Amino acid sequence: MNYLKVLGKSFIYILSILFISTIIITLLNYINFFGNKLVTLSKIIVPIVSIFVGGFIIGKNSKQKGWLEGLKLGMIIILILLILNYIILKQKWELRNLVYYLILLSSSIFGSMVGINKKIEEKK
Repeated sequence: MNYLKVLGKSFIYILSILFISTIIITLLNYINFFGNKLVTLSKIIVPIVSIFVGGFIIGKNSKQKGWLEGLKLGMIIILILLILNYIILKQKWELRNLVYYLILLSSSIFGSMVGINKKIEEKK
């Protein structure tokens, strides 16, 4: 039960960062503060940063093996994205999507490893 609470907390962080940053970027694009290239770049950077933060949260709350917790979180997120993109939205499979999913997975793993190391440093 405790694991589900931590997993839910990390999902809330991921979704809130995605939602808030999307609103901010949309508003800044609406008033012509951003160009199209910066908006396209933010579509890539924002999910990576939000999944890193979610991995950090789950890593900080895990007891050991932060990389494994990040791998679990990343696989759950990728599974959700695969269901949304290919079953609901019916997008075609491309190699760049595989690379993007691998980047998201590595971001989650790296975030959880940083989180568990931060937890170890705080105990000292």
